[in-house]
Amino acid sequence: MFVIKAEKRDLDIKLEDLRKSGKIPAVFYGAGKATVSISIPITEFKKVWREAGESSAVKVSTPSGDVDVLIHEVQVDPVTSEPIHVDFLAIDMKKKIIVNVPLVFEGIANAVKNGIGNLVKVLHEVEVEALPADLPHSLIVDISKLETLDDNITVADIKLPNKIVVITNGADVVASIVAQVEEKEEVAPIDLSAIEVEKKGKKEEEGEGASVETAPEKPEGK
Repeated sequence: MFVIKAEKRDLDIKLEDLRKSGKIPAVFYGAGKATVSISIPITEFKKVWREAGESSAVKVSTPSGDVDVLIHEVQVDPVTSEPIHVDFLAIDMKKKIIVNVPLVFEGIANAVKNGIGNLVKVLHEVEVEALPADLPHSLIVDISKLETLDDNITVADIKLPNKIVVITNGADVVASIVAQVEEKEEVAPIDLSAIEVEKKGKKEEEGEGASVETAPEKPEGK
């Protein structure tokens, strides 16, 4: 099981100073436990988060004892995308829980390779039930079986590890192939009224520049 060492957080320490020291604030709650504020090393947490995700059980080791948890919610900095706060959900390792497990798509769809169509990923996670220790980090979806426009992969096609029960409807489509659509270049319609106005204006300009003949003056006395 993944393990994160934690310390009880001193609420008098400013969060900015805590983060500068290489730690981030966190809390854990649930399973009949009161909410407890802790601090955890950011480098250690990022490694566990990357490997465990939010569906694998994690053990938070505190001075008061170990707590089994799931990474429930992670707040990240909008600019750097670095985690700045973590919520852990305490769990009972002897009781089954329902969580969403992400899907990982592997292989190459022959329908895409042969130019028949494009791959559409309909679902990116499925809901499963299991004991915390049996929960997978992710589930593999093999898309190599997609060869024609009639082929699709449903939830029922996903191979599940032992002791895992899927809650999501087995008939739900996970991935499918759609026909490729050729993009046609749009030609802007010709504005005939604009051309007529332009021609008319040109004629008027030519008329303004033309010479005007005047009648010859009559001789005086005649």
